[in-house]
Amino acid sequence: MTPPKGAEKLAYRVVRSRRKTADIVIERDGSLVVRAPDWVDDEQVREIVDSRLYWIYRNLAEWRDLNATRVLREYKSGEGFLYLGRSYRLTLVEDQKEKVLLKDGRFRLRRDFVERGDIAAAKEAFREYYTRRGSERIRQRVQYYAPKVGFEPAAIDVRDLGHRWASCSPHGNLAFHWKCMMAPPTIIDYITVHELCHFHHQDHSIAFWNEVDKVMPDYGERREWLKKNGAGLDL
Repeated sequence: MTPPKGAEKLAYRVVRSRRKTADIVIERDGSLVVRAPDWVDDEQVREIVDSRLYWIYRNLAEWRDLNATRVLREYKSGEGFLYLGRSYRLTLVEDQKEKVLLKDGRFRLRRDFVERGDIAAAKEAFREYYTRRGSERIRQRVQYYAPKVGFEPAAIDVRDLGHRWASCSPHGNLAFHWKCMMAPPTIIDYITVHELCHFHHQDHSIAFWNEVDKVMPDYGERREWLKKNGAGLDL
């Protein structure tokens, strides 16, 4: 693949931190991010981007293909919503205290949200559900894998992270996107190990992937699943 003319005008965002190597990432919204060490100047960043143009355009094309099949869910009875990799049909119910409840193999959503046309509130109800359940499950998975990685995080949080699945701060704080709870348990475990290993390496170097491989030898299959199916983990 030959990069189109004007590739030097490719839009990207630079994030500098105390890391040893530079890394280029295509976020889940299709934006390009260059993560670079503090000492790398703008000219060096441009050179890094120029050297990776083939990879960038190839992966941007893959991103467009994957996101062409993004699922747009409707908030009506019978629609499927994901939880831990499984799809559960939605039922609109009356007189339910909880906004959203998974019961008897179905998601139960209070009907009043839909009847008054407040889809934003319905989505927020699901986000709250995933966040609450994620705070329990992901914390357990972190506690399970932390000794294997050799890192005990200072804090664990589940919230909206925009277009990132998770993050590991320089201070050892872990954060996970609530959308992780839509993925199968094996994928949640992969995201967990991935972020724990960033404590040892704040990049995606060979050394970093070797750390992941020590704990999860089949990480490649799980990473590929997330790459292909991540766009569908949405409301």
